[in-house]
Amino acid sequence: MIDFVRNVRLWFAPSAVREEGQTPDYRFSLANERTFLAWLRTALALVGGGFAVDQFLPDLRWGWRVGLALALLAAGVLCALRAVNHWIRCELAMRRGEDLPVSRFPALLGLVVAVVAVVMVVVVLVGWEE
Repeated sequence: MIDFVRNVRLWFAPSAVREEGQTPDYRFSLANERTFLAWLRTALALVGGGFAVDQFLPDLRWGWRVGLALALLAAGVLCALRAVNHWIRCELAMRRGEDLPVSRFPALLGLVVAVVAVVMVVVVLVGWEE
């Protein structure tokens, strides 16, 4: 928990990251940044999907529509937060010469998206209405 709080502080003080270890090859730092941006694009897509479910499926029962929309929106929020935290953890690991951090988050996100997709397939096939 202490490492997480420290990492959150580093989100807003990137110059403090330079105090750790040695500067890695810039190609690795730039690759880390591209990965961060890919996670942000994923987060934006999830947020957009959540709004789309809420706005474009008015015939779906309120509970199902709101539940699916909130699941996608929550996944988007978590994805964005995870992107920043993973970026800083990877940057620190590279500067320290450590192994890159591993995470279960990609598997969890994949499962959430798969469950929402299966529910959406059922919704399309059954065509639930209020």
